[in-house]
Amino acid sequence: MEKTQRFAVLESLPFATVDARGMTLPGRGGKIRELLARRDLLFLLIRRDLQARYRDSFLGFLWTVIRPLIQFLMYFIVLGQFLRAAEGIPNFAIYLFAGLTLYQFFNDTVAGATGSILMNGGLVKKIYLPREIFPFASVGGAGFMFLVQLTVLVVAALIFRALPEPAQMLWFFPSLGLVLLYGTAIGLLLSAVNVYLRDIQYLTEVVLMLAMWASPIVYSWRMVSDVIARFSLPSWMLEIYLANPLTLAILGFHKTFWGAGSPSDYPPNLELRMVIAGAVGLVFLVVAHRVFTRLQGNFAQEL
Repeated sequence: MEKTQRFAVLESLPFATVDARGMTLPGRGGKIRELLARRDLLFLLIRRDLQARYRDSFLGFLWTVIRPLIQFLMYFIVLGQFLRAAEGIPNFAIYLFAGLTLYQFFNDTVAGATGSILMNGGLVKKIYLPREIFPFASVGGAGFMFLVQLTVLVVAALIFRALPEPAQMLWFFPSLGLVLLYGTAIGLLLSAVNVYLRDIQYLTEVVLMLAMWASPIVYSWRMVSDVIARFSLPSWMLEIYLANPLTLAILGFHKTFWGAGSPSDYPPNLELRMVIAGAVGLVFLVVAHRVFTRLQGNFAQEL
C-alpha cells in the first residue's frame, strides 16, 4: 500500500528535462523558479551560517554590534582625532559609521560568497541542488548582519541629530541596491572560480581591504578632488575614481544619514552615475551567472 502511494505521488509530479550533467534545465521562470522552490533550504542555510558564526560564544550575536563598534572607535580615534581626518568633515562620527556600515555589508557578502561552495563541499558532492543557493545564503547572512548594524547607525544618527530631510533618505535604496547587485555578482563569480583556483579567497581579502581605502569612508570625496587639482592630474583619474560603484553607494549612504553634508561634498550628476552603474551591474550579474553555470558542472570532481 505504501509503495502504491509513493508511485502515485511520483506519477503526479511534472516531468523535468535534464541535461548531460544531470542538471535540470530551466523552464518557465528559469533559475529563479528553481531557487524559489527551494527557499526553505535557503533559509535553513542562512540560519546555519549565522548560528555557526558565533557557536559556543558567550555573547553570541552581540558580537554583530560589538565588532563594528570597536572598528568604528578605532578609525574615529586614530584617523579622526590623532591624524585629524575629521577636520573639515562636520559630524565625522556619523559620516564614518555610515560608510563603514555599508562597506562591511559589501565585504561580508563578497568574502562569504567566495568560500561558500568550498564550505559546502559535502553537500555539493552528495546531492544535486542549484549551486547558486550557497553564495545566495552567504548574501542572506551578510544581510542579517547589515540590518543589525544599520539599526545601530539609525539610533546613533537620531542621538546626534544627524539625519537629513526625509526626501534625502530615499538615497538609501539605490545605494543599497548597488552594493547588493555588485556584491552578489562578484560573490557568484568568485565562488565558482575559487573551486578551481583556491588562491582566489586570499586574493579577495587583499582586494577588499584596498576597496575600503579606495572609497570615501575615512576621508571625503572633496579631498580626492582637491589632490587631483593640486597636482594638475588628468581629470579622467577622478572619473575613474567615481566609476567605482562602491564609492557611489557610500556617497548615497552619506546623503541618507549624514545631514551635515553640503552639495559640494558630492560629485555632480550623482543620480545619473548611479543609474549607469546599476545598468552595468545588471549586465555584470548576468555574465557572472553565465560563468558560474559553465563552471559548476565539475564542482563535485574538483572538490
